[in-house]
Amino acid sequence: MTGTVALRGAFLTLLIASALCAGCHAATKTPVPAPKADAALAAAPGKETAVFAGGCFWGTQSVFERVRGVVATTAGYAGGSADTATYDQVTTETTGHAESVRVVYDPSKITYGQLLRIFFSVVHDPTQLNRQGPDVGTSYRSAIFYTNDEQRTISQAYIAQLDAARVFPKPIVTQVAPLKGFYDAESYHQDYALHNPDNPYILVCDRPKIEALKQQFPELFREYTGK
Repeated sequence: MTGTVALRGAFLTLLIASALCAGCHAATKTPVPAPKADAALAAAPGKETAVFAGGCFWGTQSVFERVRGVVATTAGYAGGSADTATYDQVTTETTGHAESVRVVYDPSKITYGQLLRIFFSVVHDPTQLNRQGPDVGTSYRSAIFYTNDEQRTISQAYIAQLDAARVFPKPIVTQVAPLKGFYDAESYHQDYALHNPDNPYILVCDRPKIEALKQQFPELFREYTGK
């Protein structure tokens, strides 16, 4: 009886999570068009940094860490100040921070535009204002924190391209802003989806994003087993 009750409880939890996460699956069923304006692949290996916010950073990190050409990812906070960059403070929705992921990538293997394409296709729904699925507030906003003028130009041009083509049923609300600072999240948030695969939230909200990456971008997908 205890086992049956436990199974029913787990099933109920999944049903509730499924209903709440209806809006946090992959943004599209197929990849959005590639950006017309993009940086060329670098001639030599190197490291560049991109920072994206697309709702809960667990899911955003779980996608980008499985992309070929990505060297490292870190869950953290961007948009606010250093002295307010803690989870307890950020969840008050008063700090200006967004849950974000720093993506370090090799520009000789993947372009900034390709990362943006994954961001808009798989990571989140860029038409939801200050929320993703069950997560509501400015800390869950859609944002691109650019590190140089080239990233700003490519990002703004891509959003205009997608909006003009009416790729999404509503206008994109993604904020494009300069990166003023990135602050690592607490250690238990790092690789959270990897270390907690049976968490109902991860199963319903984040696992589908990983599957979408694998299906939509098979040439860029790689298995990830941790740092």
